[in-house]
Amino acid sequence: MPKHGKKYNESSGKIESGKRYEFNEAIDAAISSSYTKFDETIDLAVRLGVDPRHADQMVRGTVILPNGLGKEVKVLVFAKGEKEMEAKTAGAEFVGNEELVDKIKAGWFGFDKAVSTPDMMGTVGKIGRLLGPRGLMPNAKTGTVTFDVAKTVQELKAGKIEFRVEKTGIIHAPMGKVSFGSQKIVENISAFLETILKLKPSSSKGTYLKGIAVSTTMGPGIKIDTTLVKELVT
Repeated sequence: MPKHGKKYNESSGKIESGKRYEFNEAIDAAISSSYTKFDETIDLAVRLGVDPRHADQMVRGTVILPNGLGKEVKVLVFAKGEKEMEAKTAGAEFVGNEELVDKIKAGWFGFDKAVSTPDMMGTVGKIGRLLGPRGLMPNAKTGTVTFDVAKTVQELKAGKIEFRVEKTGIIHAPMGKVSFGSQKIVENISAFLETILKLKPSSSKGTYLKGIAVSTTMGPGIKIDTTLVKELVT
């Protein structure tokens, strides 16, 4: 077991072991347990009753968090012609085609999200092995391969996030910053969980939402009462 520092242990001591907290109560506890000097991210972990080894039980998608993430999202767009201007007007920080591919080949990754028009994917595919492991490869399933670049750029900058269930059946996703306060974080969680519920695979049997926990970047995990989810998202 890894050893934790004094501040972490003090923070963890404030959390009641074995308790399943209500949503607002859990977020308040997470915020009060934050002990770092920087504005920590509130992270959500959702354990699902699915087996991701089966394609028909893969849960993945996107959601626009109503209160965003509290950070500037730098967007890169691979496009040509009028779509370049459209992307720039929408607020994309980096727009181009072959020159951006060459820049990334040289080791540059100064962006958070990447979007591509379909006609550029042949070129973008050349750097798939560089973008893929970093979660930066444009993907039609998550809406980042599209000719509607303006809308996509605006959504990404407004707080649209991508998520995908891991091999362990858990989805991890950021829900905002400690400085948001509990109400905005709970609103983001509500939007996220509503999306998760809609994506329940028909082949998933038994309990779908098996566990939910929230934590700050450096803080302990706080378990949430899953029976309260339907009440939260309605």
